[in-house]
Amino acid sequence: MEQNPRVAGDCDEGVLEEDTSKIESITETDASAAATTLGSDTKQSIASALRECLEDLAQEAGLKEGSLVVVGASTSEVLGRRIGTATSVDLGQVLVDEVLAFFTSLGCDVAFQCCEHLNRSLVLSRSVAESRGYNQVFAIPVPGAGGAVASCAYFALPDACLVSQVSADAGIDIGDTLIGMHLRRVAVPVRGRRNQIGNAHVTMARSRPPLVGGSRAVYDEQTARARLLRR
Repeated sequence: MEQNPRVAGDCDEGVLEEDTSKIESITETDASAAATTLGSDTKQSIASALRECLEDLAQEAGLKEGSLVVVGASTSEVLGRRIGTATSVDLGQVLVDEVLAFFTSLGCDVAFQCCEHLNRSLVLSRSVAESRGYNQVFAIPVPGAGGAVASCAYFALPDACLVSQVSADAGIDIGDTLIGMHLRRVAVPVRGRRNQIGNAHVTMARSRPPLVGGSRAVYDEQTARARLLRR
């Protein structure tokens, strides 16, 4: 059976490289995204909800200076549309500004996930990518081929680049964009005060090292000290 050259995806029409209509499709998405603007009340409401989620994530994950956080977000889902169908650069900028303001104050690094069209590559500062030894790839994310959030992040971060994968300490997924592949093992769900931003479902996670050992293994420092003192 001949395979359909178009696949369902989370970015624009999900077009493949072989599809010659992709240029027209992406151009239309760019124009639509540029024209989508939000009122100040809407921006403030979304920013406030996002900050609440970030506060909960930071507290539960114990984020500190040098921690890496992965962020995936669909502006379409926040606006109540199916992922990839109502991209908003205006909203993307609101999300990026809020995320960077919050995590910069904590000294955390942030990686913004691109959409499926760019194989869920991530945008982050080149200095961070190099210091962590991440594999760099090249593309410049745009609406329709990367997503509004990744596009805004690319021009907001200092000397931004794309990497193929990260191993983040924690993450927030706004609109079911699937960030799990970029979380360090072992991922643990974080339940915050809210599970929705705008109309988008929100999932958050922290990570912990895998526990090793059998029934005699100790994972609590106080218990370990007490055991030592008994000898």
